[in-house]
Formats: sequence, C-alpha cells, structure tokens
Amino acid sequence: MKLKDQKITIIGAGIGGLAAALAFSQQGAKVTVLEQADAIAEVGAGIQVSPNGVAVLRALGLADDLAWCSQRGRAVVLRSHRYGREVLRLDLDHYSPGQNFYFVHRADLIGLLADAVRRRGVRVRLLQKVDRISVAQRSVVHLANGAQCGGDLVVGADGLHSRARIALNGASAPRFTGQVAWRATVANLNNHPPEAQIYMGPGRHLVTYPLRDGGLMNLVAVQERKGWAEESWSHKDDPENLRAAFAGFGGHAAGLLEQVEDVALWGLFRHPVADHWHKGNLAILGDAAHPTLPFMAQGANLALEDSWVLVDALRSAATLEEGLASYQLRRRERAAKVVDAATGNAWKYHLRQPLAWPAHQILRLGGRLAPERMVRQFDWIYGHDVTAGHQPLGEDGDADSSGPVVTPA
Repeated sequence: MKLKDQKITIIGAGIGGLAAALAFSQQGAKVTVLEQADAIAEVGAGIQVSPNGVAVLRALGLADDLAWCSQRGRAVVLRSHRYGREVLRLDLDHYSPGQNFYFVHRADLIGLLADAVRRRGVRVRLLQKVDRISVAQRSVVHLANGAQCGGDLVVGADGLHSRARIALNGASAPRFTGQVAWRATVANLNNHPPEAQIYMGPGRHLVTYPLRDGGLMNLVAVQERKGWAEESWSHKDDPENLRAAFAGFGGHAAGLLEQVEDVALWGLFRHPVADHWHKGNLAILGDAAHPTLPFMAQGANLALEDSWVLVDALRSAATLEEGLASYQLRRRERAAKVVDAATGNAWKYHLRQPLAWPAHQILRLGGRLAPERMVRQFDWIYGHDVTAGHQPLGEDGDADSSGPVVTPA
C-alpha cells in the first residue's frame, strides 16, 4: 500500500515512537506524534544499542550520528564482586568484526531521533495525555483534555503502561520478579575503558560502562529481594540504600558506588507479550507490545526493529489489514524469544556459594578454550538484521520540509 499522504498518529515520543515517525515520514506520510510530557526528552541514563538496533538506525540514515554521540563498546568483562577480579573477557572487536555495539545516553538517542523527525516536518504535539482509545475500523484517541484524534493509522508506542495495549488486549497484571534495580551516572574519574563491566555477586550484580565522550559512567545495579518497588524509571531513592545493598563489592565498583549522589530505583516486573498487536487501524510496538527485562539490553533495540518492520510490512502489503497482520507475524515470535532469554539471564550473575566458584571456573575455561563461541552465543539476537533482504525505505514522494510544528497543547 502507498504510505504517501497517509495520516499517521503515533502515541509516545520515545525511541520506538520517534523511529516509527521518521520511517513513516520518509515514505511521505503525514505524521503527528502525541507526547504527554512538556518536552521531547527522556529520563534515565545509559542504554546499549547492539548491532541489530544499529542496523535499523543505519537504514534510517542515522548510523554516523549515533557513532558521534556514543561510546563504541570494545568488550564485555565479567568480574567477581568482592575484589573485582576478571572472570571472563568477551572481546567484541576481535570476535564480532563489523558488528558495532554502542553505549549511548538515552537522552542523546532521543535527541538524535527528535532532530531527525523535526527535519522531516513531523508534527509533534506536547502535553497530550491519552485517556483511552476506542478501537474500531478507524480508532479514536480520547485525550485527557477532552479532545479526540485519529488518522488512517494509530500507533501505540506508549510504553509499559500503554493505553493502546489495553485497548487491544485488556488490562493485565504484571508479575513482580523479586528483583529491583537502581540506576545512576557518575563521573569517570579513573578513565574506565569503553567496556561493559559486570560485577557478579550473591543475589545481585552491577553493570557499568562509559557514556558520551567517556567522561560519564553509567551504573545499573540489580538485587534480588522480596520487597517490591514501583515500576517507574523516575522513582528516586536514597543512595545509601544502594550502597548498603552492594556493601562488599570491591575493586573499581566500590569507588563508583561511593560516587553516587542521585539514584533512581524501579521494580522489575514480568509482563506477557501481547497476544494482539493490531485491530482495525490501531497497532502497538516496543514496550507496549513486549515489555522486557533489562538483562539482554534489548528494550530499545526491539523497539527500533518494530518501527522498521511496521513500515516495511505496510508498504509491502496490498491493504492495511494485510500489512498489520504481516507486521505481527514477522515480529511476535522473535520478540517473545528475546523476552524469554532476558528473563532467564539474570540468575547467571547472582550465583551464591558453593555454586559461584565452580561456575566462574567454567567461564574462565570457556574463555580460554572457545572465546569466539562465548562471544557469539547470542548472535541470534545481536546479529539479526530486520532490514536485510528488504528494499531500503527510501523516499516515497516529497515530504513537507518546511520544518516541524511543536506545540505545548
């Protein structure tokens, strides 16, 4: 179907929503993005963009911009928690040539995408909180201010608490995983290299890596515990609670934890992958369709994949219904498999004695005898390229290049 001049309404100006807005606009569609915040911004700190996400950004024309605002990851290093001794080094440069991994501040990636949609003339409407969505052949978005809107296609890229997901699947209760996570950024005072360092401890682990020009360090600390925390990126906590939970972590980890002055805490919940990703002219993508735990660093990458496949499926189909069905068929099984892999990955970093010591010895042995196999065991995730074998999205007609309309209401 032709996307030129189709009216597309996207709910949410996060990574998936902005990537979809860019891809649709490159096909000549007239795109409006609804964002409930008062600015296109993103709370949070670092994310990892793996080669599967880089492939989408490359297809959208943003790979060079990503490289300029990121740190390219050279290795993943597993360490024991008490003294920070190296257990296993996964050399990404040597064993994954041509596959770039990037550490990027979430706000920088949002800014990169936002600048790109502004250049395309995408209309961004701020302070637009969605109350509910009426699902029909042409769905209606009901805003909290009483206004209504819609379009030829409505895309819910509205995250964990998606109104679009509820409209398609009904409400569901997520399950607390028994894990919470803190995240923070601190200055890189010790010139940490462009590597992801994972400090493995009993019932907890800490991930660190540099951001931007290397002057900033990202910290994500996960602990198993019975008491749950709110499922929100913006819930603040006392840094002393983080330090108490990770007392006994040594090496460079101790110094990084001591630097923390501002920290967010959130509970990790397991959500089911949505059964229905579309109905009528409403579709969902990213966390709205398949929320994932952070243990494979795939939340943003899956959203990028969704955005590209959604547009590709529609432009390759004869009708909207056919295109949306193709989109779900191409995405749901992979997303579910990645979500399951992330769910099952955390325990590997949380082993307690007497299991931890022999497990670490096995990792060391694997690193010596089969380093390439250790690096490439998740190639099915990171090496996947949704753009391969498909025509570039390209430019379908002349989109309005007069500049964006960004309004506070």
